[in-house]
Amino acid sequence: MPLPILALAIASFCIGTTEFVIMGLLPEVAADLGVTIPAAGLLVTGYALGVVFGAPIVAMATAHLPRKPVLVGLAALFVVGNLLCAIAPNYWMLMGARVFTAFGHGAFFGIGSVVAASLVPRNKRASAIALMFAGLTLANILGVPAGTALGEAFGWRATFLAVVGIGLISVAAIAWLVPPDVTEPSGDGLRGELRVLGKLQVWLAMLIAALASASLFAVFTYIKPYLTDVSGLSTSAVTWVLLLFGAGMTIGNIIGGRLADWKLMPTVIGTLLLLAVLFVGFMQFGAIASVAIGIVFLWGMLVFVVVPPLQIRVVEAASEGPNLAATLNQGAFNVGNAGGAWIGGVALSWGVSYANLPLVGAALALLAVAVAVASRALDQRAPVVTLQPAAQ
Repeated sequence: MPLPILALAIASFCIGTTEFVIMGLLPEVAADLGVTIPAAGLLVTGYALGVVFGAPIVAMATAHLPRKPVLVGLAALFVVGNLLCAIAPNYWMLMGARVFTAFGHGAFFGIGSVVAASLVPRNKRASAIALMFAGLTLANILGVPAGTALGEAFGWRATFLAVVGIGLISVAAIAWLVPPDVTEPSGDGLRGELRVLGKLQVWLAMLIAALASASLFAVFTYIKPYLTDVSGLSTSAVTWVLLLFGAGMTIGNIIGGRLADWKLMPTVIGTLLLLAVLFVGFMQFGAIASVAIGIVFLWGMLVFVVVPPLQIRVVEAASEGPNLAATLNQGAFNVGNAGGAWIGGVALSWGVSYANLPLVGAALALLAVAVAVASRALDQRAPVVTLQPAAQ
């Protein structure tokens, strides 16, 4: 892994741990701050909304600034945000600290993906983005379980203090390893960044990202009751199955980067079709525990196969001013997260059983396929222009 991209991966590990570790600490946070567990769960929602609304604000505010100082500043924002979380005296201060921290999330991954793509030759750009996102997938395998265990042993505040330490390492790594001559803002600054949002292909790429994410969360949000009620697994076994899902994500992330460097849109379309088929298989055979476990692993892998291609797709579709569009794409993923969870909940409230819920995921995946096919058809008329590589 190139050292500058390693620095970005360390920061993405910190960000991923920050985002997801709270889910394993909800009982401890609720007990300490005197709120209910559902109220503590809103800390997850608050963070997601911070990503969605903060991403464009931060991207526009920094559109005219050099990329390396912006990345250092965003990594530093996570250090400060996690420190505020660790010392928050009450629930609302913690909520505010979580939202503040989330403001840097989308902008870091958006700008970071543009920088990562600029550091390598054109035929390795998706792989470079995948390497940066590897920190996010590893956070689910290592950071979240370790942070949960630390919080259970020494209190939830200790977890956030540990993330502060990792964040300081990421700040130092970016400042030291990322070259000062990385891709700079377009000459038109914010105006140039806004201009590319008029491109249909940019919005189609973000719509694919949102639908792909929605297909995941429509089912994954309710994966615990599915595995216990339909597959017959114990609660303790579910924890290990979710770790297996995270391992699949990590493998899929790397595979997705390599496939996208080879054939970008065919990778997206083919993977989404496989996801739809997998969901149908989940519905048909999910009651068999061993099959369900294997499907969860493959599911995690396929879900993250499409992440690097979709991010590089937005970067290249908005090549004249990619930073804002790439940042908004992170918001699109989070809109899909929230929307998918809501759609799955509505389906359950309308009487859809846990066993049949994967059909909802399959329908959303097929919608994403339809948009991807339309986007590729437009390529035949006006191919997406790719970024020029940085001077080596």
